[in-house]
Amino acid sequence: MRAAFYISDGTAITSEVFGHALLSLFPTDFEHFTIPFVECVEKANEVKKQINRESKRSGEPALVFHTFVNHEIREIIDSCDGIIYNFLEHFVSPLEKQLGIKAKPKAHRTHSIHENSYDYRIDAVNYALANDDGSNVSNYEHADVILVGVSRSGKTPSSLYLALQYGIKAANYPFTDDDMDELKLPVFLKKHKKKLFGLTIDAQRLMDIRDGRMSNSKYASARQCRMEVREVEKLYKKEKIPFLNTTKFSVEEITAKILSETGLQRYKY
Repeated sequence: MRAAFYISDGTAITSEVFGHALLSLFPTDFEHFTIPFVECVEKANEVKKQINRESKRSGEPALVFHTFVNHEIREIIDSCDGIIYNFLEHFVSPLEKQLGIKAKPKAHRTHSIHENSYDYRIDAVNYALANDDGSNVSNYEHADVILVGVSRSGKTPSSLYLALQYGIKAANYPFTDDDMDELKLPVFLKKHKKKLFGLTIDAQRLMDIRDGRMSNSKYASARQCRMEVREVEKLYKKEKIPFLNTTKFSVEEITAKILSETGLQRYKY
């Protein structure tokens, strides 16, 4: 299997995201290696040897995606037996011409504790944890969005992803079996109706997820899952709450759709 390396003198997040995005376009498998903080000559030479070994092992040159700021380290990696894809080099020169100024590369700038969004994201993560699964309904006035839905429809991972990636304070509240006899919005949610965003899911997928947690229970039964999904979707339509079926979407796609539909401000950059 051909190797793909994602390397940087920082976190390697940028090279990893760009590299994975490109390789996802091709219907073949790769062996992935992410190596962050290659910040000295010794480490760079070690990584070069690893790339060369993997290239020899697979019989094909490894694909190397990198975003090095340090010129000396970049030259070492570029001299390996792999095929080099340097994202910064490809885009910086055209941008310099367009902006009329020279770039000033600095390691760790992209994903640094000094970035403007850092405090937003930490506060948002703390908020999401404190307001998970309806555990605290007394401070929803501080929420940017309140995700609602049945258990296992994707509320918690979506709340945490919104917080960690975008600095958005997301609370979430579950509709449970006890609510289903006469499902309606609780008073404390009605007060914040404009912040509500509903998640739903196909009943079969919900049953599969729940069965993995509580096999052969009423909670995971087909009848219960169908009933809960049906009732929450009726509520969303009655109350005109925007909602999304999460069945075929990843958490990245779910949160992107929430941002698109709500127009929430991102604090990532």
